[in-house]
Amino acid sequence: MSTGESDTIAETPVTNRKQPFPRGFLDTISTGWAERTESMPAARPQAAYAAARRAKVSESFPGKRLVIEAGSLKQRSNDTDYPFRAHSAFAHLTGWAADAEPDSVLVFEPTDAGHDVTLYFRERADRTTTEFYADATVGEFWIGPRPSLAGVAADLAVATDHLAAFEAGEDDIALGDADLDRVVSELRLVKDEYEIAEMRLAVDITARGFDDIIHALPEAAKHARGERVVEGVFHRRAREDGNGEGYDTISASGPHACYLHWTRNDGAVVPGDLILVDAGVEADSLYTADITRTLPVNGRFSDVQRKVYETVLDAADAAFAVARPGVKFREVHEAAMKVIATRVAEWGVLPVSAEEALDADTGGQHRRYMVHGTSHHLGIDVHDCAQARREMYYDGVLEAGMVFTIEPGLYFQIDDLTVPEELRGIGVRIEDDILLTEDGAVNLSADIPRTADDVEAWIARVQKG
Repeated sequence: MSTGESDTIAETPVTNRKQPFPRGFLDTISTGWAERTESMPAARPQAAYAAARRAKVSESFPGKRLVIEAGSLKQRSNDTDYPFRAHSAFAHLTGWAADAEPDSVLVFEPTDAGHDVTLYFRERADRTTTEFYADATVGEFWIGPRPSLAGVAADLAVATDHLAAFEAGEDDIALGDADLDRVVSELRLVKDEYEIAEMRLAVDITARGFDDIIHALPEAAKHARGERVVEGVFHRRAREDGNGEGYDTISASGPHACYLHWTRNDGAVVPGDLILVDAGVEADSLYTADITRTLPVNGRFSDVQRKVYETVLDAADAAFAVARPGVKFREVHEAAMKVIATRVAEWGVLPVSAEEALDADTGGQHRRYMVHGTSHHLGIDVHDCAQARREMYYDGVLEAGMVFTIEPGLYFQIDDLTVPEELRGIGVRIEDDILLTEDGAVNLSADIPRTADDVEAWIARVQKG
């Protein structure tokens, strides 16, 4: 901690690091403060959208009491917690995002007309209470001002009450219930205007983060753990312009790029290698981007690196070309995999033909080099809508308003004897965030260079400037 921990309240037994407050402190701590005034805010932009989402949830559970918890602080070590992030369903249904209070509860009370909805949370404690100065977790002396019931009610346009007034019921339906999880997940499959705007914002900030990464590549190449230099400069952008990262950044240089979820980020960044960076900024609204670019550390692709890169790019473009309303979600993946299978077969890597590899029952040999899927829904979770039914997700039909990734890749691990030596240790992924409209697919991240030539020009431009 940057300051010495305060002593605890007088009634608490003395420990090896906490001493009782002296009487003079206790007699004076509640006095001498300026009067606190509060003006009521106008409802935030997402409040109306959150109300519409709650109405849809209410329709799905007539006569049922629903309890949506924000979640609690989670311990990192001893008396240190991780930064709090509210449960995505709670944030989606309240509009309370990066500023949500831990332990809050959104309750749908059944009525003849549907539901009355109340948001319960721990009200601020004034300076006459011991919580104000003695509780390092929620005391305002420690963490700063907390919101009032009236202020949040105005801000979110929802009724509020003190957390102490909330009582759980035996028949409550809460998160973890399969039906409720399904409904709140499927509710996010099609984004509203507010959500789409926030996705655009997250992508724009992420683009600036990738510029920062390119600018820092020479510095990263000089550091023994250059992958962490890359991770660090992106983190700075994410925290300066957003709420943080939407997920752990993958900064994978050289052979590490072949490990799909490499987040140790403790390797060297070597000129002549590629570095695969999978990173996304989470906006203050909690909506996140999810972008991957694979960059030549020295600014130029070798011939073999370019061959792999352009195959992945062709797969991404093929997937993008089929993405339109009325197409099944899985067809996006199938289009990308057809390109992957065809190319690796042409290179003599597969033991069978491309057609045999693409057989749904007996094939799959090409999946050794791209084991993951091509797309997933994206939004307030990086893997959004995760509890949606298969027939609504993988086998579902694409609709306008959906946001998803397209992210094919090729990964030839350093010890894979099934591929020529020149390919071993090369990993490439290209990932973009796609908005589906009535007129077709829109690449939200198209301004982040994608082609091999454009990537090389991008690196030269950013590092020169």
